[in-house]
Amino acid sequence: MAVNSSVDPVDIGSLRTLVLVYDLQSFSAAAKRLDVNQSTISYTIERLRGVLRDPLFVRQGNGVSATERCTALVAWARDMIGEMEGLAAPAEFDPAIAQGTVTISCNYHERQTLIPQFCARLRAGAPRAKLVLLDAAGHGNIHLKQNQCDIVLGPVGVVGESFYRRHILTDHYVCIMDPANPLARGRITLSAYARAEHVFVTHSGEWQPLYLDVLKARDIEIEPAVSLPNHDSLERIIAGTRLVATIPHHLARAMRGGLHVASLPFRVPISIDMYWSARTAKSGLHKWARGLLAEVAKEYAA
Repeated sequence: MAVNSSVDPVDIGSLRTLVLVYDLQSFSAAAKRLDVNQSTISYTIERLRGVLRDPLFVRQGNGVSATERCTALVAWARDMIGEMEGLAAPAEFDPAIAQGTVTISCNYHERQTLIPQFCARLRAGAPRAKLVLLDAAGHGNIHLKQNQCDIVLGPVGVVGESFYRRHILTDHYVCIMDPANPLARGRITLSAYARAEHVFVTHSGEWQPLYLDVLKARDIEIEPAVSLPNHDSLERIIAGTRLVATIPHHLARAMRGGLHVASLPFRVPISIDMYWSARTAKSGLHKWARGLLAEVAKEYAA
């Protein structure tokens, strides 16, 4: 005789939908992400509501807000999905025949320093795997929590029981300037640095460089002469001027424009960390890719 259970309709696909709606706080956004009709999302959530005997989500403005029980269920569902994906992964991983996609959210710093060598190693070791890069721009933690990426790389912080962290590189800030700049003639003092003509890289207003907080703690306010959304035109803008930019040391090393690199009159470390979630924690491809990233970072720092 068949035994009917009230939890029979709860499958991995339904749990994925639940987590996605929770992360995006929107039925329509979840439908767009999964490339399905919104009615499909609504049907899945309505089915879960009946099984779990909880509203799960309530309308709030243009989106939805999770109930207390839904929040607890999502935490459990993330772990369950990760466990199931781990069980589905091959017992022995062979990168040479592996297929899949590794999506990394990172900034210009990582794309100029670590990613080129990582990409070359990935293509050589796992030629069937695909690499996708997202511009973090202050949103790396959101990319990871909304399952838009597999790895977040950079000076970010991702908090939660379902997320993992590995430190892979420590950088620090330096000054770059035209070799004819008077500040390039010797050691830069703090007062001379404060009076300099600064270029700020604003990351489109989404992230503030760490060194600005250190200066504020010393009651030093510097105003930008030029503000840029990112680093991509920095070398050409500084050349032939008295402008000074404060950027990570490894990024300055990667530049080819012949700019002068000088030490700052203060030191600010930059911790480059790698974050991932329970969703890919046991995936053979992603474990291999994380190890490869760590190897590249170790060699780069040597």
